[in-house]
Amino acid sequence: MVWTSRPVKSLKGVIRAPGDKSCSHRALIFGGLAAGKSRFTGLLDGEDVLRTGWAMEALGATVKQTGPGAWEVTGVGEKGLTQPTKVLDFGNSGTGSRLMMGLVSGYPINVEMTGDESLRSRPMNRILKPLRLMRGLDTAGPDGQLPFAIVGTESLKAITYVPPIASAQVKSAVMLAGLNAEGTTIVEEARQTRDHTERMLRGFGVEVGTERIGTEGVRVSLAGGQMLSAIDAAIPGDPSSAAFLVAAGILSPQGDVMVEGVMSNLTRSGFYDVANLMGAHLGAEEMGDAAGERLINIHAGSAHLSGKAVPERLVPSMIDEFPILGVMAAFADGETIVIGAEELRV
Repeated sequence: MVWTSRPVKSLKGVIRAPGDKSCSHRALIFGGLAAGKSRFTGLLDGEDVLRTGWAMEALGATVKQTGPGAWEVTGVGEKGLTQPTKVLDFGNSGTGSRLMMGLVSGYPINVEMTGDESLRSRPMNRILKPLRLMRGLDTAGPDGQLPFAIVGTESLKAITYVPPIASAQVKSAVMLAGLNAEGTTIVEEARQTRDHTERMLRGFGVEVGTERIGTEGVRVSLAGGQMLSAIDAAIPGDPSSAAFLVAAGILSPQGDVMVEGVMSNLTRSGFYDVANLMGAHLGAEEMGDAAGERLINIHAGSAHLSGKAVPERLVPSMIDEFPILGVMAAFADGETIVIGAEELRV
């Protein structure tokens, strides 16, 4: 496939944001765990999310696409996850593979996992360490890289865990393991990461506690043994995908771009805060809710940008948007500086 791009003076139009990838992964996982049949609309059907759906099918759920972005998931309910007959291949999906490590740890099954060359080179010890503290078992080597097996157990123990680096994937993996652990699992973050796991678990009927720690931190708690109940939900639009279209509207000499149905969540809004800080003057219109998330339409017009120091408190909420922020910084007057983005290394 060959793509050709040519400069244009004007970029105008209205487009709907694709379904959020983080929420799409979690919808398939939680729907696959729940008792009953869940129905989702607006689900992102990219390869990463499809791999999560295939993995849940291999673990005993029924996952069926009924139309564009429309899916039905019949969960395993009280029966629990079952032993897969094949290796679970997550391709290039870091989110799917890491969440699944936590999920399967609390069931008496042996789950072999792998991925493509890129995923096999990425570190997994930061997920495996807290799972081992919960008395989970695995066959990973010292480097913690795939392929390896998660050797599940029904005797996981709840822990209080403080991740050394803020990571929604680590938090979510520990919480998913906590669903089948004895006691109350607690994760304490010095800087809050995206909270889609907490929000969506509540939508499926799970009690999840959240309390602030200082000005930027949060303590999340979840009691083991809770069951999930099926839901019908719309998946909110992906703010990370929308960021590229918004940036194009800002940088176009004659930009007038509206992206509809975008999730508005403080743990995902850092890019938009920084864009405004640089001089973008974005507009937002309230559009209701979807899957426990607030929806907005975002308007972006041409703007003259100035380089800024990105506030470190915003870094966890824009970790996926640093590539497009780099493009905007190249067009801005002055220097743009980012510190505290260690998570990008992994």
